[in-house]
Amino acid sequence: MNTQPQIPELNAGANKNTVFTATSAKVAILLCTYNGSEFISEQLESFTMQTHRNWVIYASDDGSSDETISLLKDFQTKQGEDRLIILEGPRQGFAKNFLSLIKNPSIEADYFAFSDQDDVWFPDKLERSIANLADVQNTPALYCSRTRLISADRQVIGVSPRFLAPPHFRNALVQSIAGANTMLINRQTRELLAQTADDATIVAHDWLTYLLVSGCGGKVIFDQTPTLDYRQHGGNLIGANSGLKERLIRLGKMCSGRFNEWSNQNLIVLADFKLKLTPENRQTLEQFEQARQSSLLRRLYLMKESGIYRQTGKGNVSLFLAACLNKI
Repeated sequence: MNTQPQIPELNAGANKNTVFTATSAKVAILLCTYNGSEFISEQLESFTMQTHRNWVIYASDDGSSDETISLLKDFQTKQGEDRLIILEGPRQGFAKNFLSLIKNPSIEADYFAFSDQDDVWFPDKLERSIANLADVQNTPALYCSRTRLISADRQVIGVSPRFLAPPHFRNALVQSIAGANTMLINRQTRELLAQTADDATIVAHDWLTYLLVSGCGGKVIFDQTPTLDYRQHGGNLIGANSGLKERLIRLGKMCSGRFNEWSNQNLIVLADFKLKLTPENRQTLEQFEQARQSSLLRRLYLMKESGIYRQTGKGNVSLFLAACLNKI
């Protein structure tokens, strides 16, 4: 029997006294789809249960060959064409698909929420996200959170990692702390992301968002309380990376050179935003770049001076090993 346990009190009291405002704010839900017919109906249904009602879904399909488009059209018929707009994706992978929505000038809103096609949002996801960003004015802002992990049949199997270190550009250079499926951004962040070069190689759009907002002096809020059920199954493009096996895989990627490739790609993108970075973050970036080109002792010195860190002690050990092997 499939039951729905209570949402865990992972950060008891964190949002208890929050006064929810901005009830009229329009949210553009940016949904990327590709052969998602198995679970997409549950994702769409969770949108209709949102306590914040002013939303529009922009679904960019990347060439589905299953029933995804049919299910989207059925939802559109029931909810109205003003609630769901179906677009054709660029068919260049999930990151480029999301960026195609970010760059689409016809999509206008106060806030923008990224969405996967197989999760289940908690009813207060949008309301809570907006409440956390409501007081941020005239600067890029990003809200993100932990996730509750569920199996393909919606049984709760855990939660994503608990990160307690403050979100910062010094962390973003070597780690992405939250999945895009939890993220809500404001107009200023959307404008930043839209300046990404069309031919840029994007490692992950959630990581890019964290890098740009933190680097350009924006506000990043990481909520310890989950906002959605993140489904773990064989079709996931990116999993939650929360178990021992996944941590060992990450360590292997970091020490094998895969992490070095990701850094190369991120740094190429960041080069176009250098003048937008705060002076402090520009210096951190320069020290990181210099460290990657330096001898061992100089590299370790520059890494320490830059203050770059990961969110956990084990993560920082992995980072140190990667630095020693010049795989950063």
